[in-house]
Amino acid sequence: MLKDKAIKPTESELEILSVLWDLKKASVRMVHEKLCLHKDSGYTTTLKLMQIMHEKKLVTRDDSSKTHIYEPAVSKESTQNQFLHRMIDNLFSGSSTELVLQALGHQNASQEELLKIEALIKTLKSKQ
Repeated sequence: MLKDKAIKPTESELEILSVLWDLKKASVRMVHEKLCLHKDSGYTTTLKLMQIMHEKKLVTRDDSSKTHIYEPAVSKESTQNQFLHRMIDNLFSGSSTELVLQALGHQNASQEELLKIEALIKTLKSKQ
């Protein structure tokens, strides 16, 4: 997979990438069937989006057989980081603290999530 790619997927492209991240590789038909579980979408729309994503190098395509098989060319983690940095910059004036406070103030965290947050804080404090 490509690292730190500056290409910004659209919302529809992110939905397709999410399916591919889960399945690792899939045909257009397989992706389309997964998308249809959550929203109305035409097969030709899914096909066209995946062709565009291939041109943008968001996915790779094996066309050695009749059915083309697509794989994500960008990692979930790098895409999450890209969007997270953009969100922090644009919505929280560059403050990750404001993001965390907003998220924790408006969402009930489970005991397991709170333990993970505490462990992260402990790790960050030990690095200072």
